[in-house]
Amino acid sequence: MTGSARFAALKALLRTEKGGYSNIVLNSVLKEYNLDARDKALASTLFYGVLERRITLDYIIGFFSKTPVGRITPSVLYILRMGVYQIIYLEKIPDSAAVNESVRLTKEFGQARASGFVNAVLRNLLRGKDKVKFPAEDEDFEKYLSVEYSLPKWLVTLWEESYGRRTAGLLAESMAQKPDIYIRVNNTVISEEKLLEELKISGFECGPVKWPDNAVRVSGGNLAAAEAYKKGFFHVQDLSSQICCRLFSPEGGETVADVCAAPGGKTFTAAERMGNRGTVLSFDKYKARVKLITEGARRLGLSIVNASERDALSGKISGAFADRVLCDAPCSGLGVLRRKPEIKYKNKSELDSLPDLQYRILCRSSKLVKKGGILFYSTCTLNSMENSGVAERFLLENKGFEPLGLCLPENLVHAVDEPANQLTLMPYLHGTDGFFIASFIKTRE
Repeated sequence: MTGSARFAALKALLRTEKGGYSNIVLNSVLKEYNLDARDKALASTLFYGVLERRITLDYIIGFFSKTPVGRITPSVLYILRMGVYQIIYLEKIPDSAAVNESVRLTKEFGQARASGFVNAVLRNLLRGKDKVKFPAEDEDFEKYLSVEYSLPKWLVTLWEESYGRRTAGLLAESMAQKPDIYIRVNNTVISEEKLLEELKISGFECGPVKWPDNAVRVSGGNLAAAEAYKKGFFHVQDLSSQICCRLFSPEGGETVADVCAAPGGKTFTAAERMGNRGTVLSFDKYKARVKLITEGARRLGLSIVNASERDALSGKISGAFADRVLCDAPCSGLGVLRRKPEIKYKNKSELDSLPDLQYRILCRSSKLVKKGGILFYSTCTLNSMENSGVAERFLLENKGFEPLGLCLPENLVHAVDEPANQLTLMPYLHGTDGFFIASFIKTRE
C-alpha cells in the first residue's frame, strides 16, 4: 500500500485512539505503507509528537477554532493537531508546507468539506502565534502543568496529592523528556567490558552505569538487529527494573518465582544474577506471552528458566516452595509515560479497581513463599494508592510477613518520605522510569 508519511501517521493516531499500544500500532501501519526511510522518520515524528503533546495542541487549537475542540470530527482534529505540531515544534518544515499538506491530507482522507476549516484554523495560527495566552504557574498551578507538559489535569492533581507540589512539577517536566535506553549484560556468556567493545565496533554509543552492575546505557541504532543481541549477549531493560532485580538479589541454587512475568525481562535478569544455577519459574496468564518468555530465555541461553501459563489470581498453589517471589503486578503504567504516551489519555476511572486487584494478586503470590523467604512487590506506576497503599495494606492484613529493609547504595536516595522497605524511583532524580518496589520477609506460616 502506498501513501504519504502524514497519511500513515494519521492512520496510526486514529488506531491508537481506539485503544492500541503506540509502538505496536505504528510498526503495523509503517509495514502497510511503502514509505522510504525519510518518510518513515517523518511519520514516526508526527505520530509520537502529537501523542506526547495532544493536550497542548488542543489548547492552541481552541484559540483559533470557532468550533469547540470536543465537537471536531476525530480525523479532522488529528489533522489539525498534526498541522499545529509541525508549525510549533518542527522548525525544518516551512509553515506554508504544514498548512498546505494538512489541507491536502484532509481531502485525501475523505473530509474535503472540512478542508476550508483546516486551512482557516492553521492560517489563523500563523497570524496569531504570539497571541496565545498560556496558563500562568502562579495563577493556576494544575492547569499550567497540564497545558505546558500535556498531562491530564486529574494526573497532575494525583501527583500533587501523592507526592507534593514540588515533586509533581518535577515529574511533569521529566515526563516531557526523552528516556534513555538501557540494556542488561548477560553475564553468563560475556563480560560487561567485552560487550561494550562489541557494541562500539557495531556503531553504538554506550557506557556502563555505576550501579547496578551489568547495566549499560546505549544509543545509536536498532538493538534487535545487532549481532550481540542475536548471540544472546544482552536484553533491553530499563534501569528501574534492573535496580529492582539487584535489590531482589536472587542467588545461585535458589528457587525463584516471577509472577505476571511477561515479556520476561526480570526473569532473565534474575536467572543471570543466579549464574544460570537454580530454578526460575516464570508465570504469565497468556500462552502467547509465555512463548515470548520461552523464546527470550532460549536466545539468552538461560536453561534454568521454566515459563508456564498461570493466572496470578486463581492459579494453583502447590505449596510454599520459593526462596524468593517477585510480584510485578498489572498497573496503570503512569511511570512509563515517556515510552507509552497514550497511557495518559486513559479515563481516571480505569485506575479505581487496580489497587484491589494488585492486593489480591500480591496475597495470592505470597502463598508461594516459604518461611524465611522474600517477597517483592513492584509496579511501573506513580500512584500512591497502587504502590504504598497496597504494600501497607498487605502488611496490615498478612501477619506472617514483616517489612524487609532495602539495602540501597549511598548514591540511591529516596525521592519521597517512605519506609525502609519501600523505594519510589523518579525519572527526574534517578534517571529511570517511574517505578515502585516494596520488600517483605516471611517470618511465620
